[in-house]
Amino acid sequence: MASSVTGLLAGPWVRAVALRTAALANVLLPDPPPPGQVEDVLSAHGEEGPFDLSPADVRAMAAAARRLREAATAPDPASAARRVNALLAGARPPRLSDHGGTTHWHLHFDARDDGPWDEWLLTSGAMALAVLVSDQQRVPGGVCAAPGCDLLFLDPGTGGRRRYCSARCGTRTRVAAHRRRR
Repeated sequence: MASSVTGLLAGPWVRAVALRTAALANVLLPDPPPPGQVEDVLSAHGEEGPFDLSPADVRAMAAAARRLREAATAPDPASAARRVNALLAGARPPRLSDHGGTTHWHLHFDARDDGPWDEWLLTSGAMALAVLVSDQQRVPGGVCAAPGCDLLFLDPGTGGRRRYCSARCGTRTRVAAHRRRR
């Protein structure tokens, strides 16, 4: 049965994973940082350590982030869907996990709770992108339009299309344009 209803799937889980995915991509790209910086982003998004990330883990996560960024910023929804489908082709079937009773029940698309960090980032990020594309029928993200800013943003909202990674970048750009006009 076909339906044209949108806005039903992108709930709190998708929003949280989308924001975490963008934040990780922004810290991991263009050059992988020290593991501590990635661990700080993980903590800021509610993940609990210890993380014990190695430089090799961070490089593998950066490769996953690059693939997620390419899917999130595709030129059109069909291209985004193709890229997301390619990412999901390597994902495991979904499973529920509460990490041995230490968290609430939530979806995982990786092999196991203690699996590789890059697999976790790629599969959870790809699933969030898939939900955003199917829910909004548009490319799920973009690169900030503010001069000098190259940050990725994912748009889990139902409002108009975003152009900036943050309100700060949008305001800074509008103020600069206003000053130029004066």
